[in-house]
Amino acid sequence: MEEKEDKELELETFLYQLHFETDKIFPPNWEVDWGDAPLPYKLYKGLPTTPLSAEVPLTLKQKEDGQNPSLKELGHFLWYVYGITQYSQSTVMDGTKEGNARFTQSLRRFVPSGGALYPNEIYVYIKLDNVPEGIYHYDAAHHRLVLLREGNYDTYLSRSLENGLPTSDCFCIAFVSTVFWKNFYKYNNFSYRLQGLDAGVVIGQSLEVAHRMGFSTRVCYQFLDRSINHLLGLSEQEESVYAVIPLSMKPSITCIDNVQKSGEMVVASELCKEIPVLHHVSYNRSKNVIDYPVLRKLNEVSMFETTKSFVKIKKNNCEKLTLDREMVFLPVTKSLSYDLADVCRDRYSPDIDFKLGEVSQTQLATLLKETFSFSYYNDLDDTQGQVKTRVSLYGSFYNVEGIPNGAYSYDSGTHALRRITNGDYREFLQSGLTLPNVNLYQVPLCLHLVGEKDHLKETLGYRGYRIQQMEAGILVQRLLLVSCALGMGGHPLLGFDANQCDELYRIDSKGKTSLIQIPVGPYRSRDWLRGRLLS
Repeated sequence: MEEKEDKELELETFLYQLHFETDKIFPPNWEVDWGDAPLPYKLYKGLPTTPLSAEVPLTLKQKEDGQNPSLKELGHFLWYVYGITQYSQSTVMDGTKEGNARFTQSLRRFVPSGGALYPNEIYVYIKLDNVPEGIYHYDAAHHRLVLLREGNYDTYLSRSLENGLPTSDCFCIAFVSTVFWKNFYKYNNFSYRLQGLDAGVVIGQSLEVAHRMGFSTRVCYQFLDRSINHLLGLSEQEESVYAVIPLSMKPSITCIDNVQKSGEMVVASELCKEIPVLHHVSYNRSKNVIDYPVLRKLNEVSMFETTKSFVKIKKNNCEKLTLDREMVFLPVTKSLSYDLADVCRDRYSPDIDFKLGEVSQTQLATLLKETFSFSYYNDLDDTQGQVKTRVSLYGSFYNVEGIPNGAYSYDSGTHALRRITNGDYREFLQSGLTLPNVNLYQVPLCLHLVGEKDHLKETLGYRGYRIQQMEAGILVQRLLLVSCALGMGGHPLLGFDANQCDELYRIDSKGKTSLIQIPVGPYRSRDWLRGRLLS
Protein backbone atom coordinates (compact mmCIF):
# COMPACT_ATOMS: atom_id res chain seq x y z
CA MET A 1 0.00 0.00 0.00
CA GLU A 2 2.82 2.37 0.93
CA GLU A 3 4.65 1.56 -2.32
CA LYS A 4 1.50 2.37 -4.32
CA GLU A 5 1.15 5.72 -2.55
CA ASP A 6 4.81 6.52 -3.29
CA LYS A 7 4.31 5.81 -6.99
CA GLU A 8 1.12 7.92 -6.98
CA LEU A 9 3.02 10.81 -5.41
CA GLU A 10 5.84 10.36 -7.93
CA LEU A 11 3.45 10.66 -10.88
CA GLU A 12 1.61 13.61 -9.31
CA THR A 13 4.95 15.36 -8.82
CA PHE A 14 5.95 14.63 -12.41
CA LEU A 15 2.74 16.10 -13.86
CA TYR A 16 3.14 19.19 -11.68
CA GLN A 17 6.73 19.68 -12.80
CA LEU A 18 5.77 18.95 -16.41
CA HIS A 19 3.54 21.99 -16.29
CA PHE A 20 5.08 24.38 -13.78
CA GLU A 21 8.75 23.39 -13.31
CA THR A 22 9.76 22.00 -16.68
CA ASP A 23 13.50 22.35 -16.06
CA LYS A 24 13.24 19.66 -13.36
CA ILE A 25 11.96 16.90 -15.66
CA PHE A 26 15.09 16.81 -17.82
CA PRO A 27 17.98 14.66 -16.57
CA PRO A 28 21.24 16.48 -15.78
CA ASN A 29 23.46 17.18 -18.79
CA TRP A 30 20.77 16.08 -21.22
CA GLU A 31 22.06 16.20 -24.79
CA VAL A 32 20.21 15.31 -27.96
CA ASP A 33 21.86 12.78 -30.23
CA TRP A 34 20.85 14.40 -33.50
CA GLY A 35 22.68 11.80 -35.56
CA ASP A 36 20.54 8.98 -34.14
CA ALA A 37 17.15 10.63 -34.61
CA PRO A 38 14.22 8.40 -35.53
CA LEU A 39 12.30 8.84 -38.76
CA PRO A 40 9.30 11.21 -38.54
CA TYR A 41 7.13 8.39 -39.90
CA LYS A 42 6.72 4.68 -39.25
CA LEU A 43 7.71 2.05 -41.82
CA TYR A 44 6.58 -1.58 -41.87
CA LYS A 45 8.58 -4.32 -43.57
CA GLY A 46 7.32 -7.14 -45.76
CA LEU A 47 3.56 -6.50 -45.63
CA PRO A 48 1.00 -6.14 -48.45
CA THR A 49 0.48 -2.54 -49.55
CA THR A 50 -2.27 -0.66 -51.37
CA PRO A 51 -1.17 2.55 -53.11
CA LEU A 52 -3.39 5.61 -52.74
CA SER A 53 -4.00 8.05 -55.55
CA ALA A 54 -1.42 10.83 -55.78
CA GLU A 55 -3.91 12.97 -57.70
CA VAL A 56 -4.96 14.87 -54.60
CA PRO A 57 -7.58 17.57 -55.32
CA LEU A 58 -6.67 21.21 -54.76
CA THR A 59 -10.11 21.83 -53.22
CA LEU A 60 -12.10 19.56 -50.92
CA LYS A 61 -15.64 18.90 -52.05
CA GLN A 62 -18.52 17.54 -50.01
CA LYS A 63 -19.78 14.09 -50.95
CA GLU A 64 -23.54 14.45 -51.36
CA ASP A 65 -24.75 11.12 -52.76
CA GLY A 66 -24.83 9.45 -49.33
CA GLN A 67 -22.77 6.51 -50.61
CA ASN A 68 -19.58 5.37 -48.94
CA PRO A 69 -16.50 7.06 -50.38
CA SER A 70 -14.15 5.30 -52.75
CA LEU A 71 -10.68 4.26 -51.68
CA LYS A 72 -9.40 7.20 -53.72
CA GLU A 73 -11.52 9.63 -51.67
CA LEU A 74 -10.39 8.05 -48.40
CA GLY A 75 -6.82 8.57 -49.58
CA HIS A 76 -7.57 12.27 -50.08
CA PHE A 77 -8.90 12.42 -46.52
CA LEU A 78 -5.76 10.79 -45.09
CA TRP A 79 -3.44 13.03 -47.10
CA TYR A 80 -5.13 16.23 -45.96
CA VAL A 81 -5.13 15.03 -42.36
CA TYR A 82 -1.62 13.63 -42.01
CA GLY A 83 0.09 13.28 -45.36
CA ILE A 84 3.58 14.64 -45.99
CA THR A 85 2.85 17.84 -47.85
CA GLN A 86 6.05 19.86 -47.93
CA TYR A 87 9.83 19.63 -47.85
CA SER A 88 11.57 22.65 -46.36
CA GLN A 89 15.12 23.79 -45.75
CA SER A 90 15.91 26.74 -43.52
CA THR A 91 19.01 28.46 -42.19
CA VAL A 92 19.90 28.55 -38.50
CA MET A 93 22.62 30.96 -37.31
CA ASP A 94 24.88 29.67 -34.53
CA GLY A 95 25.05 33.03 -32.70
CA THR A 96 28.83 33.42 -33.01
CA LYS A 97 30.62 36.55 -34.19
CA GLU A 98 31.51 34.74 -37.39
CA GLY A 99 27.82 34.25 -38.09
CA ASN A 100 28.20 30.62 -39.06
CA ALA A 101 25.06 29.00 -40.37
CA ARG A 102 23.77 25.48 -40.64
CA PHE A 103 20.93 24.20 -42.75
CA THR A 104 18.06 22.18 -41.36
CA GLN A 105 15.71 20.09 -43.44
CA SER A 106 12.28 18.83 -42.47
CA LEU A 107 9.25 17.13 -43.91
CA ARG A 108 6.06 19.02 -43.10
CA ARG A 109 2.40 18.16 -42.81
CA PHE A 110 -0.69 20.34 -42.63
CA VAL A 111 -0.78 20.07 -38.82
CA PRO A 112 1.78 21.65 -36.48
CA SER A 113 4.02 19.48 -34.32
CA GLY A 114 6.60 20.27 -31.67
CA GLY A 115 9.95 20.34 -33.46
CA ALA A 116 8.22 18.98 -36.61
CA LEU A 117 8.72 15.49 -35.15
CA TYR A 118 5.14 14.20 -35.60
CA PRO A 119 5.00 11.54 -32.84
CA ASN A 120 1.56 10.31 -33.95
CA GLU A 121 0.60 7.61 -36.44
CA ILE A 122 -2.74 6.87 -38.09
CA TYR A 123 -4.28 3.43 -38.52
CA VAL A 124 -7.60 2.70 -40.20
CA TYR A 125 -10.15 -0.09 -40.11
CA ILE A 126 -11.63 0.00 -43.61
CA LYS A 127 -14.83 -1.45 -45.04
CA LEU A 128 -14.86 -0.23 -48.65
CA ASP A 129 -15.24 -1.70 -52.10
CA ASN A 130 -12.15 -2.78 -54.07
CA VAL A 131 -9.98 -3.26 -50.97
CA PRO A 132 -9.94 -6.12 -48.43
CA GLU A 133 -11.71 -5.37 -45.14
CA GLY A 134 -9.26 -5.02 -42.33
CA ILE A 135 -6.79 -2.99 -40.31
CA TYR A 136 -4.27 -0.84 -42.17
CA HIS A 137 -1.47 1.55 -41.30
CA TYR A 138 -1.37 4.83 -43.22
CA ASP A 139 2.17 4.95 -44.61
CA ALA A 140 2.59 8.71 -44.95
CA ALA A 141 6.07 8.39 -46.45
CA HIS A 142 4.67 6.59 -49.52
CA HIS A 143 1.00 7.68 -49.32
CA ARG A 144 -0.25 4.12 -49.20
CA LEU A 145 -1.99 1.65 -46.91
CA VAL A 146 -0.17 -1.27 -45.30
CA LEU A 147 -2.38 -4.26 -44.46
CA LEU A 148 -1.84 -5.36 -40.86
CA ARG A 149 -4.83 -7.63 -40.23
CA GLU A 150 -7.53 -8.73 -42.68
CA GLY A 151 -11.15 -9.37 -41.66
CA ASN A 152 -14.30 -7.85 -40.18
CA TYR A 153 -13.86 -6.59 -36.60
CA ASP A 154 -17.15 -4.73 -36.02
CA THR A 155 -18.10 -6.86 -33.02
CA TYR A 156 -14.63 -6.74 -31.50
CA LEU A 157 -14.52 -2.95 -31.79
CA SER A 158 -18.08 -2.44 -30.54
CA ARG A 159 -17.06 -4.18 -27.31
CA SER A 160 -13.82 -2.19 -27.03
CA LEU A 161 -15.52 1.19 -27.42
CA GLU A 162 -18.42 3.00 -25.78
CA ASN A 163 -21.76 1.29 -25.35
CA GLY A 164 -24.06 1.41 -28.36
CA LEU A 165 -21.56 2.79 -30.88
CA PRO A 166 -22.84 1.70 -34.34
CA THR A 167 -19.54 0.37 -35.72
CA SER A 168 -21.37 -1.49 -38.50
CA ASP A 169 -22.56 1.88 -39.89
CA CYS A 170 -19.00 3.19 -40.23
CA PHE A 171 -17.09 2.81 -43.48
CA CYS A 172 -13.86 3.58 -41.64
CA ILE A 173 -12.60 3.86 -38.07
CA ALA A 174 -9.38 5.83 -37.63
CA PHE A 175 -6.96 5.33 -34.74
CA VAL A 176 -4.54 8.07 -33.64
CA SER A 177 -1.58 6.58 -31.82
CA THR A 178 1.54 8.00 -30.17
CA VAL A 179 5.01 6.56 -30.78
CA PHE A 180 6.85 7.57 -27.62
CA TRP A 181 10.40 7.58 -28.98
CA LYS A 182 9.64 9.82 -31.97
CA ASN A 183 9.87 12.98 -29.87
CA PHE A 184 11.29 11.62 -26.61
CA TYR A 185 14.71 11.47 -28.29
CA LYS A 186 14.71 15.29 -28.39
CA TYR A 187 12.42 16.46 -25.58
CA ASN A 188 12.95 13.64 -23.06
CA ASN A 189 10.14 13.57 -20.46
CA PHE A 190 8.71 16.87 -21.71
CA SER A 191 7.55 14.90 -24.76
CA TYR A 192 4.62 13.58 -22.71
CA ARG A 193 3.02 17.01 -22.73
CA LEU A 194 3.65 17.45 -26.44
CA GLN A 195 2.25 14.04 -27.37
CA GLY A 196 -1.28 14.77 -26.15
CA LEU A 197 -1.37 18.17 -27.85
CA ASP A 198 0.03 16.76 -31.09
CA ALA A 199 -2.64 14.05 -31.05
CA GLY A 200 -5.23 16.78 -30.48
CA VAL A 201 -4.24 18.80 -33.55
CA VAL A 202 -4.41 15.61 -35.65
CA ILE A 203 -7.91 14.98 -34.28
CA GLY A 204 -8.85 18.61 -34.97
CA GLN A 205 -7.62 18.36 -38.55
CA SER A 206 -9.49 15.06 -38.99
CA LEU A 207 -12.73 16.70 -37.89
CA GLU A 208 -12.22 19.68 -40.20
CA VAL A 209 -11.41 17.58 -43.28
CA ALA A 210 -14.19 15.08 -42.58
CA HIS A 211 -16.72 17.92 -42.28
CA ARG A 212 -15.64 19.40 -45.62
CA MET A 213 -15.91 15.98 -47.28
CA GLY A 214 -19.36 15.27 -45.83
CA PHE A 215 -18.32 12.55 -43.36
CA SER A 216 -19.90 12.26 -39.91
CA THR A 217 -17.45 11.84 -37.05
CA ARG A 218 -17.23 10.98 -33.39
CA VAL A 219 -14.17 11.05 -31.15
CA CYS A 220 -13.71 8.24 -28.64
CA TYR A 221 -11.26 8.99 -25.85
CA GLN A 222 -12.44 6.07 -23.70
CA PHE A 223 -11.76 2.54 -24.90
CA LEU A 224 -10.08 -0.69 -23.84
CA ASP A 225 -6.49 0.23 -24.62
CA ARG A 226 -4.99 -3.22 -24.58
CA SER A 227 -7.61 -4.71 -26.90
CA ILE A 228 -7.28 -1.80 -29.37
CA ASN A 229 -3.47 -1.95 -29.32
CA HIS A 230 -3.67 -5.74 -29.71
CA LEU A 231 -5.96 -5.38 -32.74
CA LEU A 232 -3.45 -3.03 -34.39
CA GLY A 233 -0.46 -5.13 -33.37
CA LEU A 234 1.18 -2.37 -31.30
CA SER A 235 3.72 -2.92 -28.56
CA GLU A 236 2.37 -0.70 -25.79
CA GLN A 237 5.91 -0.25 -24.48
CA GLU A 238 6.63 1.68 -27.66
CA GLU A 239 3.30 2.99 -28.97
CA SER A 240 -0.29 3.33 -27.80
CA VAL A 241 -3.59 4.55 -29.24
CA TYR A 242 -4.79 7.87 -27.80
CA ALA A 243 -8.04 8.39 -29.72
CA VAL A 244 -10.45 6.52 -32.00
CA ILE A 245 -12.44 8.37 -34.69
CA PRO A 246 -15.31 6.53 -36.45
CA LEU A 247 -16.33 7.89 -39.88
CA SER A 248 -19.76 7.40 -41.42
CA MET A 249 -21.98 8.69 -44.21
CA LYS A 250 -24.96 8.70 -41.84
CA PRO A 251 -26.13 12.18 -40.73
CA SER A 252 -24.47 11.63 -37.35
CA ILE A 253 -22.79 8.91 -35.30
CA THR A 254 -24.84 8.71 -32.12
CA CYS A 255 -24.79 5.93 -29.61
CA ILE A 256 -27.99 3.99 -28.96
CA ASP A 257 -28.07 2.73 -25.41
CA ASN A 258 -27.84 -1.02 -25.56
CA VAL A 259 -29.54 -2.22 -22.39
CA GLN A 260 -28.19 -5.73 -22.79
CA LYS A 261 -24.63 -4.54 -23.16
CA SER A 262 -24.91 -1.91 -20.44
CA GLY A 263 -25.05 -4.66 -17.84
CA GLU A 264 -22.10 -6.49 -19.39
CA MET A 265 -18.55 -5.78 -18.31
CA VAL A 266 -16.03 -6.36 -21.08
CA VAL A 267 -12.47 -7.12 -19.96
CA ALA A 268 -9.63 -6.16 -22.28
CA SER A 269 -7.45 -9.17 -21.47
CA GLU A 270 -10.30 -11.56 -22.29
CA LEU A 271 -11.14 -9.75 -25.52
CA CYS A 272 -7.52 -9.97 -26.70
CA LYS A 273 -7.73 -13.78 -26.62
CA GLU A 274 -10.26 -13.74 -29.47
CA ILE A 275 -7.75 -12.74 -32.16
CA PRO A 276 -4.12 -13.81 -32.66
CA VAL A 277 -1.10 -11.71 -31.78
CA LEU A 278 0.57 -9.88 -34.68
CA HIS A 279 4.34 -10.02 -35.07
CA HIS A 280 5.06 -7.39 -37.69
CA VAL A 281 8.45 -5.74 -38.10
CA SER A 282 8.77 -1.95 -38.31
CA TYR A 283 11.72 0.39 -38.73
CA ASN A 284 12.49 3.72 -37.05
CA ARG A 285 16.23 4.24 -37.93
CA SER A 286 17.52 4.93 -34.37
CA LYS A 287 20.25 2.53 -33.25
CA ASN A 288 20.12 3.49 -29.58
CA VAL A 289 16.64 3.91 -28.10
CA ILE A 290 16.86 5.29 -24.56
CA ASP A 291 14.33 3.99 -22.05
CA TYR A 292 11.46 6.26 -20.96
CA PRO A 293 10.12 4.66 -17.73
CA VAL A 294 7.97 7.62 -16.66
CA LEU A 295 6.13 7.73 -20.00
CA ARG A 296 5.59 3.97 -19.90
CA LYS A 297 4.25 4.18 -16.35
CA LEU A 298 1.88 7.04 -17.18
CA ASN A 299 0.62 5.15 -20.21
CA GLU A 300 0.03 2.06 -18.08
CA VAL A 301 -1.88 3.83 -15.29
CA SER A 302 -3.97 5.69 -17.89
CA MET A 303 -5.28 2.49 -19.45
CA PHE A 304 -8.84 1.26 -19.05
CA GLU A 305 -8.91 -2.47 -18.35
CA THR A 306 -12.71 -2.88 -18.37
CA THR A 307 -15.70 -1.04 -19.79
CA LYS A 308 -16.79 -0.25 -16.23
CA SER A 309 -14.14 2.48 -16.28
CA PHE A 310 -16.03 4.43 -18.96
CA VAL A 311 -17.67 7.57 -17.54
CA LYS A 312 -19.57 10.66 -18.60
CA ILE A 313 -18.32 14.02 -17.44
CA LYS A 314 -20.94 16.14 -15.77
CA LYS A 315 -21.56 19.43 -17.50
CA ASN A 316 -19.23 22.01 -16.08
CA ASN A 317 -20.86 25.23 -15.05
CA CYS A 318 -18.63 27.64 -16.93
CA GLU A 319 -17.68 30.85 -15.22
CA LYS A 320 -20.15 33.46 -16.43
CA LEU A 321 -19.24 37.06 -16.93
CA THR A 322 -21.03 39.61 -14.82
CA LEU A 323 -22.39 42.54 -16.78
CA ASP A 324 -20.34 45.52 -15.65
CA ARG A 325 -18.22 48.33 -17.01
CA GLU A 326 -15.29 45.97 -17.49
CA MET A 327 -17.16 44.18 -20.29
CA VAL A 328 -16.24 44.70 -23.93
CA PHE A 329 -18.93 43.37 -26.24
CA LEU A 330 -17.52 42.28 -29.58
CA PRO A 331 -19.29 43.02 -32.87
CA VAL A 332 -21.57 40.37 -34.35
CA THR A 333 -19.91 38.91 -37.42
CA LYS A 334 -21.02 36.70 -40.28
CA SER A 335 -19.90 33.09 -40.41
CA LEU A 336 -16.44 32.92 -41.91
CA SER A 337 -16.28 31.05 -45.21
CA TYR A 338 -12.93 29.85 -46.53
CA ASP A 339 -11.39 27.10 -48.63
CA LEU A 340 -9.89 24.66 -46.14
CA ALA A 341 -7.42 23.27 -48.67
CA ASP A 342 -6.09 26.76 -49.46
CA VAL A 343 -5.79 27.60 -45.77
CA CYS A 344 -3.95 24.33 -45.07
CA ARG A 345 -1.42 25.17 -47.78
CA ASP A 346 -0.99 28.76 -46.58
CA ARG A 347 -0.88 28.15 -42.82
CA TYR A 348 2.43 29.24 -41.33
CA SER A 349 3.84 29.39 -37.80
CA PRO A 350 5.81 32.66 -37.48
CA ASP A 351 8.40 33.06 -34.76
CA ILE A 352 10.79 35.95 -35.39
CA ASP A 353 8.67 36.74 -38.44
CA PHE A 354 5.79 38.43 -36.63
CA LYS A 355 5.38 42.11 -37.52
CA LEU A 356 3.32 44.46 -35.43
CA GLY A 357 0.16 45.68 -37.06
CA GLU A 358 -3.26 46.72 -35.84
CA VAL A 359 -5.86 43.99 -35.54
CA SER A 360 -9.41 45.15 -36.15
CA GLN A 361 -12.24 44.40 -33.74
CA THR A 362 -13.95 42.48 -36.52
CA GLN A 363 -10.91 40.27 -37.01
CA LEU A 364 -10.67 39.55 -33.29
CA ALA A 365 -14.41 38.93 -32.98
CA THR A 366 -14.38 36.56 -35.95
CA LEU A 367 -11.33 34.70 -34.66
CA LEU A 368 -12.84 34.08 -31.22
CA LYS A 369 -16.35 33.32 -32.44
CA GLU A 370 -15.25 30.86 -35.15
CA THR A 371 -12.85 29.07 -32.81
CA PHE A 372 -15.38 28.58 -30.04
CA SER A 373 -18.45 27.93 -32.16
CA PHE A 374 -16.85 24.57 -32.82
CA SER A 375 -18.49 21.46 -31.37
CA TYR A 376 -18.11 17.76 -32.02
CA TYR A 377 -19.57 14.42 -30.97
CA ASN A 378 -17.49 12.56 -28.41
CA ASP A 379 -17.80 10.03 -25.61
CA LEU A 380 -17.14 12.46 -22.75
CA ASP A 381 -20.67 13.86 -22.47
CA ASP A 382 -24.19 13.02 -23.59
CA THR A 383 -24.60 15.83 -26.13
CA GLN A 384 -22.72 17.19 -29.10
CA GLY A 385 -19.72 18.21 -27.07
CA GLN A 386 -18.78 21.83 -26.58
CA VAL A 387 -15.04 21.99 -26.00
CA LYS A 388 -15.57 25.34 -24.27
CA THR A 389 -17.15 23.57 -21.28
CA ARG A 390 -13.69 22.18 -20.43
CA VAL A 391 -11.26 24.59 -22.11
CA SER A 392 -11.60 28.39 -22.12
CA LEU A 393 -9.63 31.25 -23.64
CA TYR A 394 -7.76 34.20 -22.17
CA GLY A 395 -5.55 36.69 -23.91
CA SER A 396 -3.22 39.66 -23.67
CA PHE A 397 -4.07 42.19 -26.37
CA TYR A 398 -2.02 45.07 -27.75
CA ASN A 399 -2.90 47.46 -30.59
CA VAL A 400 -6.36 46.00 -31.19
CA GLU A 401 -8.84 48.49 -32.64
CA GLY A 402 -11.20 49.87 -29.99
CA ILE A 403 -9.93 47.62 -27.18
CA PRO A 404 -7.63 49.03 -24.48
CA ASN A 405 -4.34 47.18 -24.10
CA GLY A 406 -4.61 44.59 -21.36
CA ALA A 407 -5.44 41.05 -20.25
CA TYR A 408 -8.91 39.65 -20.94
CA SER A 409 -11.02 36.50 -20.69
CA TYR A 410 -13.46 35.56 -23.45
CA ASP A 411 -17.04 34.42 -22.88
CA SER A 412 -18.45 32.71 -25.96
CA GLY A 413 -22.01 32.78 -24.59
CA THR A 414 -22.18 36.58 -24.59
CA HIS A 415 -19.45 37.01 -27.23
CA ALA A 416 -17.75 39.46 -24.91
CA LEU A 417 -14.42 40.12 -23.24
CA ARG A 418 -13.98 40.79 -19.55
CA ARG A 419 -11.08 43.08 -18.80
CA ILE A 420 -8.91 41.62 -16.05
CA THR A 421 -6.24 44.30 -16.02
CA ASN A 422 -5.07 47.18 -18.21
CA GLY A 423 -1.58 47.51 -19.61
CA ASP A 424 0.99 46.45 -22.17
CA TYR A 425 2.17 42.95 -21.13
CA ARG A 426 4.42 42.16 -24.07
CA GLU A 427 7.64 42.54 -22.06
CA PHE A 428 6.11 40.57 -19.18
CA LEU A 429 5.20 37.66 -21.48
CA GLN A 430 8.51 37.81 -23.37
CA SER A 431 10.40 37.40 -20.10
CA GLY A 432 8.43 34.23 -19.39
CA LEU A 433 9.60 32.39 -22.51
CA THR A 434 12.04 29.58 -21.75
CA LEU A 435 13.28 29.72 -25.33
CA PRO A 436 12.84 33.25 -26.74
CA ASN A 437 12.33 32.15 -30.35
CA VAL A 438 9.25 34.36 -30.77
CA ASN A 439 9.37 38.16 -30.63
CA LEU A 440 6.25 38.92 -28.56
CA TYR A 441 6.93 42.66 -28.85
CA GLN A 442 5.67 42.28 -32.42
CA VAL A 443 2.56 40.27 -31.49
CA PRO A 444 -0.85 41.95 -30.99
CA LEU A 445 -2.69 38.86 -29.70
CA CYS A 446 -1.09 36.50 -27.19
CA LEU A 447 -3.76 33.88 -26.46
CA HIS A 448 -3.87 31.19 -23.80
CA LEU A 449 -6.10 28.12 -23.64
CA VAL A 450 -7.04 27.48 -20.03
CA GLY A 451 -8.24 24.30 -18.31
CA GLU A 452 -8.67 22.72 -14.89
CA LYS A 453 -5.44 22.44 -12.94
CA ASP A 454 -6.27 18.87 -11.86
CA HIS A 455 -6.45 17.85 -15.55
CA LEU A 456 -9.82 16.02 -15.14
CA LYS A 457 -8.08 13.50 -12.86
CA GLU A 458 -10.97 13.26 -10.41
CA THR A 459 -13.26 11.86 -13.12
CA LEU A 460 -10.89 10.18 -15.57
CA GLY A 461 -7.80 9.42 -13.50
CA TYR A 462 -4.44 9.93 -15.18
CA ARG A 463 -6.14 9.47 -18.55
CA GLY A 464 -7.70 12.89 -17.92
CA TYR A 465 -4.36 14.64 -18.49
CA ARG A 466 -3.93 13.44 -22.04
CA ILE A 467 -7.64 13.98 -22.83
CA GLN A 468 -7.37 17.59 -21.65
CA GLN A 469 -4.28 18.08 -23.80
CA MET A 470 -6.04 16.57 -26.82
CA GLU A 471 -9.09 18.83 -26.44
CA ALA A 472 -6.75 21.81 -26.17
CA GLY A 473 -4.98 20.57 -29.32
CA ILE A 474 -8.30 20.42 -31.21
CA LEU A 475 -8.91 24.09 -30.39
CA VAL A 476 -5.33 25.00 -31.28
CA GLN A 477 -5.78 23.60 -34.78
CA ARG A 478 -9.12 25.35 -35.17
CA LEU A 479 -7.58 28.64 -33.99
CA LEU A 480 -4.63 28.32 -36.40
CA LEU A 481 -6.86 27.62 -39.40
CA VAL A 482 -9.14 30.56 -38.64
CA SER A 483 -6.13 32.83 -38.02
CA CYS A 484 -4.76 31.92 -41.44
CA ALA A 485 -8.13 32.51 -43.10
CA LEU A 486 -8.05 36.02 -41.57
CA GLY A 487 -4.59 36.72 -42.98
CA MET A 488 -2.64 36.14 -39.76
CA GLY A 489 -0.28 33.51 -38.41
CA GLY A 490 -0.23 31.65 -35.11
CA HIS A 491 2.60 29.87 -33.32
CA PRO A 492 1.71 27.38 -30.53
CA LEU A 493 4.18 27.54 -27.64
CA LEU A 494 4.75 25.37 -24.58
CA GLY A 495 7.99 27.07 -23.55
CA PHE A 496 6.31 29.70 -21.38
CA ASP A 497 5.92 30.35 -17.66
CA ALA A 498 2.48 28.99 -16.77
CA ASN A 499 2.68 30.34 -13.21
CA GLN A 500 3.34 33.82 -14.53
CA CYS A 501 0.39 33.69 -16.94
CA ASP A 502 -1.95 32.26 -14.30
CA GLU A 503 -1.10 35.20 -12.03
CA LEU A 504 -1.69 37.66 -14.87
CA TYR A 505 -5.18 36.25 -15.51
CA ARG A 506 -5.88 35.74 -11.77
CA ILE A 507 -6.86 32.12 -12.31
CA ASP A 508 -4.27 30.44 -10.08
CA SER A 509 -6.64 30.66 -7.11
CA LYS A 510 -9.57 29.29 -9.16
CA GLY A 511 -8.07 25.86 -9.80
CA LYS A 512 -7.31 26.70 -13.44
CA THR A 513 -4.11 26.98 -15.41
CA SER A 514 -2.80 28.04 -18.82
CA LEU A 515 -2.33 24.96 -21.01
CA ILE A 516 -0.72 26.47 -24.10
CA GLN A 517 0.25 29.90 -25.43
CA ILE A 518 -0.53 30.94 -29.02
CA PRO A 519 0.79 34.28 -30.29
CA VAL A 520 -1.33 35.42 -33.26
CA GLY A 521 -0.82 38.34 -35.64
CA PRO A 522 0.44 39.61 -39.00
CA TYR A 523 3.83 38.37 -40.20
CA ARG A 524 6.37 38.76 -42.99
CA SER A 525 7.40 35.85 -45.18
CA ARG A 526 10.67 34.16 -44.29
CA ASP A 527 13.50 33.35 -46.70
CA TRP A 528 13.58 29.59 -47.02
CA LEU A 529 13.57 26.87 -49.60
CA ARG A 530 10.44 24.79 -49.59
CA GLY A 531 8.66 22.57 -52.03
CA ARG A 532 5.13 21.21 -52.00
CA LEU A 533 4.72 17.48 -52.40
CA LEU A 534 1.71 17.22 -54.67
CA SER A 535 1.09 15.66 -58.04
